[in-house]
Amino acid sequence: MIRSLGTVFDRWARQWMPDPMLFAILLTFVTYVMGLIFTDSGPFQMIQHWYAGFWDLLAFAMQMSLILVTGHALATSPLIRRGIEKLAEIPSSQSGAIFLVGLTAAIASWINWGLGIIIGALVAREVGRSGHQRGISMHYPLLGAAGYAGFLTWHGGLSGSAPLLIATEGHFLFAQIGIIPTSETLFSVMNIVVSLALIVLIPLTCMLMAPQRPDQIKTITDIDPSLVEKGPSLSVTASARQAMVIADKLENSRLISWIIGLVGMIYVIWYFATQGFKLDLNIVNFTFLFLGILFQGTPVNYIAASRDGARACAGIIVQFPFYAGIMGMMKFSGMVAIIAGWFVAISTPLTYPVFTFLSAGLVNLFVPSGGGQVAVQGPIMVEAAKALGAPMNKALMAIAYGDEWTNMLQPFWALALLGITGLKAREIVGYTMVVLVVSAVIFILGLLVLPA
Repeated sequence: MIRSLGTVFDRWARQWMPDPMLFAILLTFVTYVMGLIFTDSGPFQMIQHWYAGFWDLLAFAMQMSLILVTGHALATSPLIRRGIEKLAEIPSSQSGAIFLVGLTAAIASWINWGLGIIIGALVAREVGRSGHQRGISMHYPLLGAAGYAGFLTWHGGLSGSAPLLIATEGHFLFAQIGIIPTSETLFSVMNIVVSLALIVLIPLTCMLMAPQRPDQIKTITDIDPSLVEKGPSLSVTASARQAMVIADKLENSRLISWIIGLVGMIYVIWYFATQGFKLDLNIVNFTFLFLGILFQGTPVNYIAASRDGARACAGIIVQFPFYAGIMGMMKFSGMVAIIAGWFVAISTPLTYPVFTFLSAGLVNLFVPSGGGQVAVQGPIMVEAAKALGAPMNKALMAIAYGDEWTNMLQPFWALALLGITGLKAREIVGYTMVVLVVSAVIFILGLLVLPA
């Protein structure tokens, strides 16, 4: 059944799924029309709302870009890269390979969303390359889909922007809800159970979609033969080192990297020793930055890795303002309040988290940013939770779950993975849609049954 569903959705996505940039433009049109239909805003007012939001997320976009770049630099460091290569040699069958990619990506995404996207992409590519070298036929689009499907765990993990945001002093909802520590969100019984279930469910679902007939399998070389080639070594030969000028020697100095890396890590150790396990976006970025500098070994290696990471997130940088513009139309026209109101109107204290989850999933298609979404939807859902007497931490985790859930349909965050794997959005989204359907059961049961 899962395999048949994957085949049906894959066929649909290949025919109808547009490029992510076009997807953002089409969503802009849809949001504009919805604003005209459901709100009092006129045609020019909607354009004004669009521009008003267009640059609202620049600071947050910088944080997100840094997570991706620092995660890429850390994931591509020699030590971790060698680990990925060894990991890719483990599976001896297509099913095992798909399961491995999905499991690795899910765990890495739970640790850090930027690391998860990069690890998922690198493991998918390396597993596909290793399978080619060993003569094991593997459906490469499904490997890529498994690498992206692991992203479904991120907002319940250590870099979940909404839980970290409301755990940060002075956040924008502080006057309404105060500080909600991560012990009541990320490390609650509900979230731990849901996260563990997803870590098992994601790779299993992807594995069950594996095609069996040879004519259905599209290998890595069918996508792009150059994907099986290894990148150039960054190590410096002895003769090249002798020809270096002083500037070259400084750029290749391990001592400089060790000094600045250790200084950074001293602060990280002090931070956790004095603040406890209190995570926010800034300390996550800071930690990954200096770990990456240490693991890359030299300044020039880190610069090269960062440059590659920045190239991978180029699509995100360009598209983020469009989604901020969509968010502006949703926010300033009052459309988010209207959509949330539809779900609140039919909610009870028991069902409110589920309807919050569903509404967040819908809003995420238009505002694919965890922090951005809680900024827009959070105030409305907080007031509704107060009125209904629903648990505040569960309501906010429901927003987080809804945000990550429909990423399986929204290709925005897949851009970096697509750049690394050489795949197109339409080649993976059909499979991730199946994961979306199956994971809905876990989310809904968790919100209904498990304690806040």
